[in-house]
Parts: sequence; C-alpha cells; structure tokens
Amino acid sequence: MPIVTVKFLEGRSDEQKRALVERVTKAVAETIQANPEKIHVVLEEMRKDHYGVAGKRISDQ
Repeated sequence: MPIVTVKFLEGRSDEQKRALVERVTKAVAETIQANPEKIHVVLEEMRKDHYGVAGKRISDQ
C-alpha cells in the first residue's frame, strides 16, 4: 500500500486538490505498477505563517 504525502502552502482550491490527488495516484500506479485502489495520498496544507524560506516566513513576504 503506497502512501504519498504532498505538502504545500494554503490557498489551493478544492478542484486543484482533487486533481492533484487524481494525478499523483495515476503517476504512482503507472510508475510502480501499483493498484490505484491501494494508493493513499495525504495532502498536508501548511499555513503561510508556518513556513519560511531564507530566514523569512512566507506570510511576511
């Protein structure tokens, strides 16, 4: 049972997240010949004030 975790910043629509889950599932199934019914995709949406790059929070940029 493959489990894929995708972390990204908040702000994506439900449709974008739905498409992401579908495409990640398809890519994993094709790449490792896994049954799509057994593939789990976990979306971890991060708040912009909980993520930083180069010493600055994304929310402060």
